[in-house]
Amino acid sequence: MIIVTGATGQLGRQIVERLLTRVPAARVSVSVRDPQKAQALADRGVRVRRGSFTDAASLAHAFEGASQVLIVSVDKMGEECVRQHRTAIEAAVAAGARRILYTSQMGAGATSHFQACRDHAATEETLRACGVPFTSLRNGFYATSAAHFLDSATKSGRLVLPADGPVAWTAHADLAEATAAILADEGRFDGPTPPLTGSQALTFDDIAAIATELTGRTMTRATAPDDEFREQLTGQGVPEEMAGQLLGIFAASRADEFATVDPTLATLLGREPIALGAVLRELLSKD
Repeated sequence: MIIVTGATGQLGRQIVERLLTRVPAARVSVSVRDPQKAQALADRGVRVRRGSFTDAASLAHAFEGASQVLIVSVDKMGEECVRQHRTAIEAAVAAGARRILYTSQMGAGATSHFQACRDHAATEETLRACGVPFTSLRNGFYATSAAHFLDSATKSGRLVLPADGPVAWTAHADLAEATAAILADEGRFDGPTPPLTGSQALTFDDIAAIATELTGRTMTRATAPDDEFREQLTGQGVPEEMAGQLLGIFAASRADEFATVDPTLATLLGREPIALGAVLRELLSKD
């Protein structure tokens, strides 16, 4: 039984869909906070159980019979994030899983400028100490994040952000397909994978040029000092801590933490990864 957590989220849902093309539904189980949201999967023969990273008892039931458990990282940062991941890892060990997989991030490291990467590094340390073989999926930076930064810029024609560096933006769909392939081929990677990235590392200068081409409206890239950007965010109601975390993305990219382009994802897919321009075209067409 392959257990997938977070199966109603953006990444987890796509992983389950790709996994069902590779293994019978009877071998797939999902752990979700709200089973009603996964009813369509239950109707297809997937085992659906309630499981929450804040409720260890629920995970004991959700992970029952596990051969592999895929822990999809939570959308949080800081100690609460690491604590929830630790609870899930301990539950997978207690359930007798042969392997634990975890959606980490390229650039994961204790000294990263980005809080999420430090959290991933701390989670990986827990995995190393848990006594069960593990695979840490070093996912490329999600391409949808680039689109989020474009939201206001598509209206104003100005992309005003802190100084940045190149990022190997990567599509959720590609990472989901690769994860399904790794789950279906148990043990293909032991420990952290190479970075699972798109085929280009692009800056926001590049992204502004792509958006200009896609929309036919000129988009100008302008650089905002970090402190000015922080004040702008907090002035819009963004909590101070979150503003600092967002700034960490730019500090990390300036340090080339997300610049690596690696062929592993293309090898797993058997094709070139989806280009950032294709992701932006789809997302901008919805606006």
